[in-house]
Amino acid sequence: MNCIFCKIANEELKPDIVYQDEKILIFKDIEPAAPIHLLAIPRKHIKDAFEIKENTDVIMHIFKKISELKDELNIREGFRIVNNCGENAGQTIPHIHFHILAGRKLNWPPG
Repeated sequence: MNCIFCKIANEELKPDIVYQDEKILIFKDIEPAAPIHLLAIPRKHIKDAFEIKENTDVIMHIFKKISELKDELNIREGFRIVNNCGENAGQTIPHIHFHILAGRKLNWPPG
């Protein structure tokens, strides 16, 4: 498989990892859109949010870990979690992932 996130999950590529366990990885985005910009991915290849139905346990694990890390990362002023689902929504890598953005005031709509 030529999925960059699968290569990261299989430790073929080495991002700046913030957290990892047997189910998920959380690492720094290489093109940050905010002072804190992390990506959270499941190790298992799940294409997008349309495939969550049989993978709810790993998605819940990601959100639980993000909540636990917020204090460790000193993001007490608020943060944004973003998931793009499908090409028309801006998903460029077909492996479900969540952007965690913080460290500045985040406007809406994003831009």
